[in-house]
Amino acid sequence: MTQTPPSLRRAPIDVFGDWATHGKDQGMETGHARAVSNMLEYALPKVSNPKAFTFLDAGCGNGWVVRKVRETKGCQQAMGVDGAQAMIDKARSIDSTFADVYECADLLSWAPTEPVDLVHSMEVFYYVENPADLLQRAFEHWIDPRGRLILGVDFYLENTVSHDWPEQCGVDTMTLWSESQWVEAFGSAGFSEVEHWRVDQGSKPDWEGTLVVTGVVGSP
Repeated sequence: MTQTPPSLRRAPIDVFGDWATHGKDQGMETGHARAVSNMLEYALPKVSNPKAFTFLDAGCGNGWVVRKVRETKGCQQAMGVDGAQAMIDKARSIDSTFADVYECADLLSWAPTEPVDLVHSMEVFYYVENPADLLQRAFEHWIDPRGRLILGVDFYLENTVSHDWPEQCGVDTMTLWSESQWVEAFGSAGFSEVEHWRVDQGSKPDWEGTLVVTGVVGSP
């Protein structure tokens, strides 16, 4: 893939907006399906009230995870937020009956009308200067007491094959943290019961897998 010099790199929302316009969002869905399924299989049975829970996908792209979770028994509402308007437009066009559950906003300043029981995010939280700020935002404004955040990242220090992605994708903001930094940042933000693991490690050459980190708001 052609490498983009720093002077020509663009904001993540602009790059991924173009991806939506040119149909590359479908590849994101296919590429992340196994990791997302792993996260949901872990988190959904652990919601505080499985018979009536609410769900948010932070960085929802074309809305595929929102649509998937909506079909889960007990889901009262599934919503998505993304910084790229073209992604939200795509989500609303695919899911027109539920178009109003998708919102375009800056995640660092946005909050849902009501906190939710489960927040999921795949490949989003490092597209800011300091992911700790976004973790703090999620902890303070997005999640109900005893609710959960679960996120997956492929761009992290131990996964060395990912290190040139900023150049390959032409993105100007991608913060490279280690596995331990992600885990420690969850605790620093206030999350308890923090757990982490990797999905599909070794599934392709030099691939360390998707790093999953999760934690709960409040004490047991």
